Amino acid sequence: MTRPLRVIDGGSALEVLEALRAALAGAGPAVLPLPFPLVEPHPPVELVETTGETVPKRVALVIETSGSTGVPKRVALSTDALLASAAASAAALGGPGQWLLALPTHYIAGAQVLVRSIAAETESVILPGGHFDPRLFAEYAARLDAPLRFVSLVPVQLARVVEAAESDGAVLAAARRFDRILVGGQATPPALIARAAALGLRVTRTYGSSETAGGCVYDGVPLHGTEVRIVGGLIELGGPTLAEGYLDDEERTAAAFVEGDGRRWYRTGDLGEVADGKLRVLGRSDNVIISGGEKISLDAVERVLHTLPGFEGAVAVAVPDAQWGQSIVVACERADTADAAPSGLDAVRAHVASALGNAARPRAVHSFAALPRLASGKPDRVGLAALLDGRMG
Repeated sequence: MTRPLRVIDGGSALEVLEALRAALAGAGPAVLPLPFPLVEPHPPVELVETTGETVPKRVALVIETSGSTGVPKRVALSTDALLASAAASAAALGGPGQWLLALPTHYIAGAQVLVRSIAAETESVILPGGHFDPRLFAEYAARLDAPLRFVSLVPVQLARVVEAAESDGAVLAAARRFDRILVGGQATPPALIARAAALGLRVTRTYGSSETAGGCVYDGVPLHGTEVRIVGGLIELGGPTLAEGYLDDEERTAAAFVEGDGRRWYRTGDLGEVADGKLRVLGRSDNVIISGGEKISLDAVERVLHTLPGFEGAVAVAVPDAQWGQSIVVACERADTADAAPSGLDAVRAHVASALGNAARPRAVHSFAALPRLASGKPDRVGLAALLDGRMG
């Protein structure tokens, strides 16, 4: 059995909410939220349309993933997977609660806020789209009135909240109202977590993806039903929250979703290890370069950089190198966009080398007023590479 697939403007959170409610109840088409171009006034309901495509009846939500590189994929999520994720999250957070939606609904973390609200039968408070303003965030957080209050953010949003809360009592009070602030979508610098904790904010780091119906590991601990295994150094996830696969892409589905140990697994493509029952994510397996014959993880370089003051959000990028094949250039955000002086570069190089070896030493450090980012808040590595090419060329 099948059902229609409906495209909805991801900026129309209330429309997505009602369409998801019908889809989860089996009374409406599956939902595909997409980012429509901004239109003034707000895009009309006519932008909600049935594509003519059909999906299996069990599929309620389709999320189109783009990431920082690669061809987009359309992840098909069943009603059972979405509700299993919501139930496991509620159990980990101490019960169902009321959510502030601060993320786009065309990303799984935003869509899951709506699913959790539907499952909890609570009313979502929806932050207006556009530039994330921590003071507007505080204003809308004050509207939450349930006993348990939650929000899901990406690291760049958390950083803005923390920075504002360190000098603005109203923002601090609003952020402290949340029983839990989930942060995911990319690695969160430990220094940022420490600053949030010092303010009394209850932050939980999440790990997951669209293929797992969102975060399924909280602070390294798998949620109820989620299983983790390491195969050849790579993280694989199993459990009831796994997606059905990728729409109209059997080859990719077969490569990413495999059978093993009597169950189905999703190959994340992330390097990781499990110690004392906790998962530690080490970075992307495809974010590894070879410099002078040695393998270097750019994610590992970033983790080391993030411990340096002023480099908490730094990004490591591979560039061609006539001598070594590839070398590393560091990009960071600073109000003063002057590139690092030789002495500053020497200090950065020494810091990285002491942790990862001489091959990992950055070749240069470039500062930008703002790093290019995707709508999810992740660094736009393709855009950043182009900027660096122009700066270094």
